[in-house]
Amino acid sequence: MMELLGNSIQIKEINEIIRQVAPTDISVLITGESGTGKEVVANKIHELSRRSGKPFITVNCGAIPEGIIESELFGHQRGAFTGAIETREGYFEMADKGTIFLDEIGDMPLATQVKILRVLETGEFLRVGGNKNVNVDVRVVAATNKNLADEVISRNFREDLYFRLKLVNIHIPPLRERKSDVIVLFEYFIKNISEKNGITFNGIDEDAMDFLTNYVWYGNARELRNLCESIVVLHPDKKITLADVKKNLRHDYTQTRQLPAVPFVTKDFSEKDIILRALFELKTDILDIKNTLKNKGGEVYSMNGDSDFIINRDRMKNMDSEEIDKEVLIYLLKLHDWDIKRVSDNLNQSPRNIYRKIKKYDITK
Repeated sequence: MMELLGNSIQIKEINEIIRQVAPTDISVLITGESGTGKEVVANKIHELSRRSGKPFITVNCGAIPEGIIESELFGHQRGAFTGAIETREGYFEMADKGTIFLDEIGDMPLATQVKILRVLETGEFLRVGGNKNVNVDVRVVAATNKNLADEVISRNFREDLYFRLKLVNIHIPPLRERKSDVIVLFEYFIKNISEKNGITFNGIDEDAMDFLTNYVWYGNARELRNLCESIVVLHPDKKITLADVKKNLRHDYTQTRQLPAVPFVTKDFSEKDIILRALFELKTDILDIKNTLKNKGGEVYSMNGDSDFIINRDRMKNMDSEEIDKEVLIYLLKLHDWDIKRVSDNLNQSPRNIYRKIKKYDITK
């Protein structure tokens, strides 16, 4: 598989960047949340490079204790410290002529960052306890789920190393922002897992797939793959239903349902993420009761049985996020008798933003 899976514009653009940057020796910084596929991108860059026949060494910087990370990366001389009974090569020497992937580089100690910068600039370093330069020809690809610009401001990351790594920055958007990729990834994971385990997969109901498409995947592709493994192994030779999906997402789904209409806000999540989470929860309520509400005009959706919030099923399928956002806002305005303060508190947004949306959507009493 020579490309990232997905048919979203974002993934197509990333695949094009990979094809452009891979043949060069330029350093690449890959950013994105955990589980978005940063290591997959690093692998693709190596596979398409002129170094593809040489080593590809992956190092999880966040998993190596600070006291030994320099020894792990650069090696050590015999007798350099207690327990150093022989000279040992580090990961950079192992990766000579190939690629080293420094995952979670945002967790690297400042003292080690200085040595990484030197390797990038000169290709030289000293082993721990050594007094002779070691020369290597290594391409560096780094990744982090942190905002390194913020880390630089907080003085947790060196500014010079940040700009040296960021010659090319490939950012992988979270799965919740590219819903069309959910189906592609789901089909790929299911096929691989089924073949690997010798299990027949007999499909998935439409409402179950719709639920997965609109689920807020904070674990991203990794979380989706874990779900696929569960439903294939635990529900063999049967068509997967919405109940099966919810059962295997029970822990996370229950936590989601216990949250208020909009979840807690942290610096890691933007206003857009919060709105998407809220919209998902509303749509979940809608899906839960879709088979219980009927009228002469066809099947309808309603939230919590409230007749003020009803959307025709066919219309819902064709609505984009802004249209759904408008419906939710209208519902909350009516529910709170146009009390902007209560609506803004409910959505965890500023009153000014609520007024802006009212104007944007041309909502009147």
